[in-house]
Order: sequence, then C-alpha cells, then structure tokens
Amino acid sequence: MREQEVSDVRFDDASLIVDLMDGRTIAVPLARYPRLLHASPAQRAGWEKAGAGYGIHWPDIDEDLSTDGLLRGVPAARAN
Repeated sequence: MREQEVSDVRFDDASLIVDLMDGRTIAVPLARYPRLLHASPAQRAGWEKAGAGYGIHWPDIDEDLSTDGLLRGVPAARAN
C-alpha cells in the first residue's frame, strides 16, 4: 500500500492538492477543510508527513488528514 504515501502537498486558490508516491494526484476543495481554508499560506505550507507517510499533519492549525480519507472523499470532522 506504499502507493498511498504522501509525496508532496500544495495548494491553489481553491484546492488542497496531494501528490502520492505512485504518481496519482488528489485535488479536493478547500471548503471541505475549514481549518485549511482559513489558514494563512505560511500555516498551510507548514505540513509534515504523519502516520508512517499515509497522513498529513499541520501542527500550527491542529489539522490531520489521511490519504485514505482523501481518496474516499471524507470531509473534515465537524466541531461540536
């Protein structure tokens, strides 16, 4: 399942774009992830691999996403 490991993360004006080790690219609307939508460019750029490479963590905004969740289209959990 190494093919689902994160290779790179970037953003455009409206999307989170994640490149995987197998060459696939996942692009999802930032609107699905409010913390990322409202984060500054510097906060968005401060990502790190998590979960043995199958997740992405943004420490400055306390956001965690998995490649599995991104591939399945799972939106961010809603705060209670």
